[in-house]
Amino acid sequence: MPVPQLNRRSFHSFAFFAALFPAVFLSSSAACAQTPLQRKLQAIANDAKGKVAVACALPGSSLNCDLNAHSAPPMQSVFKAPLALAVLHQVELGKLSLDQPIRFLPSDRILPHAYSPLWDKYPDANVDVPLRELLRLAVSLSDNVAADILLRIVGGERPVADYIASLGVTGFHLLDNENALHHDVAVQYRNTFEPTGAVEFLRLISDHSPLTPEHTNLLLSWMDSSRLNTRIGGDLPQGVRVAHKSGTSDVDAGLAHATNDIGLITLPDGRRLAIAVFVTDSRADDATRDKIIARITRAVYDAAVNPARQ
Repeated sequence: MPVPQLNRRSFHSFAFFAALFPAVFLSSSAACAQTPLQRKLQAIANDAKGKVAVACALPGSSLNCDLNAHSAPPMQSVFKAPLALAVLHQVELGKLSLDQPIRFLPSDRILPHAYSPLWDKYPDANVDVPLRELLRLAVSLSDNVAADILLRIVGGERPVADYIASLGVTGFHLLDNENALHHDVAVQYRNTFEPTGAVEFLRLISDHSPLTPEHTNLLLSWMDSSRLNTRIGGDLPQGVRVAHKSGTSDVDAGLAHATNDIGLITLPDGRRLAIAVFVTDSRADDATRDKIIARITRAVYDAAVNPARQ
């Protein structure tokens, strides 16, 4: 039976409306292309009253949780995990030592007072702190002053960004330190991490780390002990191991610029699921934003454990 063909008038009518309303045709096509998991994630993301970006990856799986996965959300303190990787690389090159003392200078303090357990402990600064401790504080406790000291000793933001790019990780843009972020709200939108790139970073340290096993495990241990686990780990079954790094902005006039978490989740079969969730410019409250990340993570975890849910 011959396939019906559009006559010239019908074709031109279709072309006219497609040109007039391209967003309608494109959004409809994108919606049809979404997997059941992606539609579920989108429904959860709607509660954010803002933008939500998600990416994930699991070896040996066709898992697809992409949601605005190639966007460029502000990463906030998520950058401290790649920063630690870059510093540990310098240790392996022999340029730094984990036990070497690093001077905490008065000029390292971020005024007005920024979150920093290091500064709380040494309000007058002028003390030597082992490099290992600065790394732990930056990754596990998200210490802002410790992170800026680490940036100072490796030569600033550019060498860190260049090193991460040299590893094949895409979409990591680090242009400013914590001191700059604390003095200009707009600056945080310059430090971005594409969700797919964040997942590439996680897969890198999980599957083929550029570091020695000793230093890789050290980095993962700092991520394991990260203080905030109500996001990626918030809805996971008890006992599931998570290594993650969160990032959080201030809230200005009810607008939360960035509520983020990236991490590796160990599945029952031993594989590690990499996931990155970034909530940007959200009008939802703190608890809701955290819960959105937790719910998204649980949906992806369930799909990873039971592929029928994808």
